[in-house]
Amino acid sequence: MATQDLVTQETQETSEGSLPIHHRILRYRPGQRVVHWLLATSFLLLLLTGLPLLWQPLGFLAAGGYTRLIHRIAAVGFMLVPVLYLLVDRRGARELLVDSFHYTRDDLEWLKHAYRYFMGHAAEMPPQGRLNAGQKLHHAGVVIMSFFIVATGLVLWLAKDQLGANGLAITAMIHDLSMFVLTVLLIGHLYFTYVYQALPAMLSGYVDEEEAYLEYPKWVEEILATMAEEKQAKRTRKD
Repeated sequence: MATQDLVTQETQETSEGSLPIHHRILRYRPGQRVVHWLLATSFLLLLLTGLPLLWQPLGFLAAGGYTRLIHRIAAVGFMLVPVLYLLVDRRGARELLVDSFHYTRDDLEWLKHAYRYFMGHAAEMPPQGRLNAGQKLHHAGVVIMSFFIVATGLVLWLAKDQLGANGLAITAMIHDLSMFVLTVLLIGHLYFTYVYQALPAMLSGYVDEEEAYLEYPKWVEEILATMAEEKQAKRTRKD
């Protein structure tokens, strides 16, 4: 995708014609948005159908085996998330994985002031790239916990009878703890989505340039610099 495709310009009709209002930057490509919603939907189904199996007061919901069936269907969707990501947006999948486990000095400085971001004050935070340090930790946690959920889930699904009492207890404990941690990460994700009004971006894919610069100045500057280089290259070719 060309860099110019990453930025759109909203205009307002006036007596003098169309005047630019502000720019919007493409933050989430279509494939990334599809993967995000598949992950969210499958995880919520796993959580809701897993609770009756874990918490006795909700055990009546598991009657008839329907929740177990839905749980397994959701598990397949959950496991397909990385496969789908690689199919629809290999570059995006690689960027997310690399960024989630790569931290710079600015990231460490950001983490020292994370309490300000938690309170909704992004303006005075150290400069960040495409992901801030908190988002990197969040994504890293999702990747790690998802691995444990899938690994233990497959064992419980396909080899439960071969584990023995102790093996079954340990596997189930790791599975449940991983789900718990991922649920905590989801709650945090929903909190920051509300505080920073991030839902529209995951629906349309675009963020306002000024808002993006407030949170991710290094990322915006990189995009604008690349756009300027492309424009200069076009002028040079015309000349």
